[in-house]
Amino acid sequence: MSFSKWIGAALGWSFGGPIGAIIGMALGGVVDAMSGNGKETIFRQEQYRRTQGSNRSNVRTQSGDFEVSLLILSSIVIKADGKQDQRELDFVRQQFLQMYGKERANHAFKLFKNINKQQIPVRQVCMQIRQMMDHPSRLQLLHFLFGIAKADGHVTQSEVNQIHTISGYLGISSRDYESIKAMFYNSTDNAYKILEIDKNASVTEIKAAYRKMAKKYHPDRVIHLGKEHQEGAEEKFRQVQQAYEQLQKEKGF
Repeated sequence: MSFSKWIGAALGWSFGGPIGAIIGMALGGVVDAMSGNGKETIFRQEQYRRTQGSNRSNVRTQSGDFEVSLLILSSIVIKADGKQDQRELDFVRQQFLQMYGKERANHAFKLFKNINKQQIPVRQVCMQIRQMMDHPSRLQLLHFLFGIAKADGHVTQSEVNQIHTISGYLGISSRDYESIKAMFYNSTDNAYKILEIDKNASVTEIKAAYRKMAKKYHPDRVIHLGKEHQEGAEEKFRQVQQAYEQLQKEKGF
């Protein structure tokens, strides 16, 4: 599949708004042929058309919308500490290879390299994602961003601060943020944080929290994004199960 066909087929609401503008600039450096055969004009017309009258009630997030959102937010996090570590770039590439296969991942990474050269309006991008993307998919974005930050073996405070800012703009609660963050750290109270409960929670509260979190992080919640993202969501689900099993052993129930 050619790059222009891939980008045209993959995107829905992200053709419009600030994300669409970022994609448009990035495409200019990827598909040279677009400048001479009218494809760029077609892209801009499609971007305008999809922006008009779009809202969450009639537009559904497609796999490509999630993919592009992920690329843009990944670029923000990678540059948060003022440098771009090759291990973080490799993590992004490897994750895209696992999720999408070689051809689609290569297309995505070409786009990513040109996105990475831009100054990205963080709040505006996040507000578009918040408006158009469902909550389970936004949680999946956050999980991936922590994976990028930890890819070089050390999560810097600037990266944590940037992810926390993104999380707030995305409309993710502090408890959900701390739950996902805890999946990437080793501490004695991680199991409680993952299940979003206090350390003095009763057995009944622990069981109720597990049922709630298992439902919240179930891979079927992102089934509309395609199998590739369901597989990514399974990691969060496993972390919830492991947290619950740990507390079962500690509490003896």
